[in-house]
Amino acid sequence: MKIFRNNKVIMMLMIAVLLFAFGTANVFAGTAAPKQKNIILATTTSTQDTGLLDVLIPIFEKQTGYFVKTIAVGSGQAMAMGQKGEADVLLVHSPDAEKKFVEEGYGIKRQLVMHNDFIIVGPAADPARIKGVKSSAEALKLIAKAEGLFLSRGDNSGTNAKEKTLWKKADITPAGQKWYQETGLGMGQTLNVAAEKKGYTLTDRGTYLALKKNLGLDILVEGDASLLNIYHVIEVNSAKWPKVNVEGAKAFAAFMVSKKTQKIIKTFGVDKYGTPLFFPDAGKKVEDLGK
Repeated sequence: MKIFRNNKVIMMLMIAVLLFAFGTANVFAGTAAPKQKNIILATTTSTQDTGLLDVLIPIFEKQTGYFVKTIAVGSGQAMAMGQKGEADVLLVHSPDAEKKFVEEGYGIKRQLVMHNDFIIVGPAADPARIKGVKSSAEALKLIAKAEGLFLSRGDNSGTNAKEKTLWKKADITPAGQKWYQETGLGMGQTLNVAAEKKGYTLTDRGTYLALKKNLGLDILVEGDASLLNIYHVIEVNSAKWPKVNVEGAKAFAAFMVSKKTQKIIKTFGVDKYGTPLFFPDAGKKVEDLGK
């Protein structure tokens, strides 16, 4: 009788263990834990400096089980990483370079995420008298004529690419001029240098607003249609680089254009600055932005 009771207890314990194991397996199957958990995100400094990624990445990681390593550089450097297979997914804002990146087969599924705009900022004294000028090209002409100090990122970023386009539009070649200096730094650091030297610079509005309190720089030129600043998410092509985390990149891209994330982007910055730092655009056409 005692032996029977012992066998019964052992059998019940074995059943409990099996049920627990079966239940645990089902739980993990339901959450579909990723095989390759780490994702390398190469992005522009503005998404980092504004604090947007500090809000979004923890949500993504909790929701999916992935871990994101963020490398914030200029858009050009981010795409260079993608070309070498050193990143899984990109979040960048240099449209012409992005199109070339995809056309050359390095990236796939380029999706519109959001936009803000570029502005020209400078000291309140405004020695070049550009405040209120409607055309960014005209403002740059005035800066060149007055030989007002201009700080360029000079780092092949999306902002730097936009700046070069604007100088070209103004028919001016600033490189080599004493009044034109390249920092080789990200947006936040370049703004700090411009503030210290009381110079002009081109910046995205989001980074400027995030750092405005300690800069002492004013918005002098804004609203020009050519100053639109558009962000896309691009998955690095695994056909070029088999080691790319395909599923992770796909999950991050889907997260960035999801309704939930777009809603967060829409309100990000409003409580602190009274205005959003970015405007959500998933599902829209580029030609309709800024209207």
